[in-house]
Amino acid sequence: MKQVIIVRRDLKMDKGKLAVQVSHASVECALKSDRDKLDTWLNDGAKKVVLKVKDLKELIYYRDLTKKNKLNYSLIKDAGKTFFRNPTITCLGIGPDEDNKIDVVSGKLKIL
Repeated sequence: MKQVIIVRRDLKMDKGKLAVQVSHASVECALKSDRDKLDTWLNDGAKKVVLKVKDLKELIYYRDLTKKNKLNYSLIKDAGKTFFRNPTITCLGIGPDEDNKIDVVSGKLKIL
């Protein structure tokens, strides 16, 4: 079991902003998750992997692929009050679910 967070690299977020956005994606996915999957994931160590895409277009492609594969997901939109001037989609959380199911969607992406 694992959870994947896919981050846009074109936004050039500083480390703090990036950490917060990834945290939002992880928590939102956990809160929306099936209880049995969540419990299994938590008992297995709550594995998380952070991956990267180049831009919004690519992130939306992976969101659509996630939906097609019927995986739990959260698309994170920053409110635009600090680092960004406007509301901005920053990352996509997927899972938690079985590794092989998530790998169908994100298996070719590189680690951040």
